[in-house]
Amino acid sequence: MFITFEGSDGSGKSTQIARLTAFLSQAGYQVLQTREPGGTPIGEQIRKIISDLQNSDMVKRTEILLFQASRAQLVEQVIRPHLAQGGLVLCDRYADSTLAYQGYGYQLFDPQALRPIIHFATGGLQPDLTLLLDLDEQEGLQRRARGGEWNRLDALEYDFYRRVRAGYLEMAHADPQRWVIIDAGQPPDRVQDAIRHAVLSKLEAGKA
Repeated sequence: MFITFEGSDGSGKSTQIARLTAFLSQAGYQVLQTREPGGTPIGEQIRKIISDLQNSDMVKRTEILLFQASRAQLVEQVIRPHLAQGGLVLCDRYADSTLAYQGYGYQLFDPQALRPIIHFATGGLQPDLTLLLDLDEQEGLQRRARGGEWNRLDALEYDFYRRVRAGYLEMAHADPQRWVIIDAGQPPDRVQDAIRHAVLSKLEAGKA
């Protein structure tokens, strides 16, 4: 089963996915945790290019294609092989991030026009479950600033992140069979409880 975590920066995805990985591994599942962009040696090199604050003049189309290049490598080298062995893949961001950030966020590209590019990069691989860690965009940016990790995308204006969040919510409401919205403003333990409930329910339904 392929499960993805989505949400604006500062929503706690990395922390929560690590906790879920440990929980499912202890429960006996063959779990692989990965992330986007990155997850492979080539993908991690691309991640550095995308995140580098010195690359502020990067053309938006270049950014989109770099994300797809990293994604294509991750799907073929990591995700598909693990799924083929019957494993469980947890991915911190996936294709929906491109639609949310480069589509809804920038407002320069129709999100629907990005889908063929994404399909080419992923070979059509779709998540079985997507968890949206939803958080007020201002709180998310404040969390990022307190954490001391700041990259090129974090430096964008507030309205950009407002549009990203709205885009995520629109996608989630349009496909409730795949998406589960989690209130990321709750205490971390409650967020993890909600995540585990959603994942275990999906896993049980898959056995039926």
